[in-house]
Amino acid sequence: MPNLGPTELIIILIIVVLLFGVGRLGRLGGELGKGITEFRKGLQSDDSDEDGDSDEASEGASEKAPSEASEPAAEEAPKNSD
Repeated sequence: MPNLGPTELIIILIIVVLLFGVGRLGRLGGELGKGITEFRKGLQSDDSDEDGDSDEASEGASEKAPSEASEPAAEEAPKNSD
């Protein structure tokens, strides 16, 4: 694997900025940070599930889910303008 020095990294950074633009890079960086944060939260919740700490909370959530799913969705029939 070739060694990348500071000059090569600067050239790569300039090319990336030219391709994507500064605004898009900022947005992509923010979305990447949010994704990493959500991933870490998911890992922490998996760890707490293994410990058995959130078993009671999971049971409470599963009891609410079927009642919400049993409610029919209100769909309107398309009206003809004849």
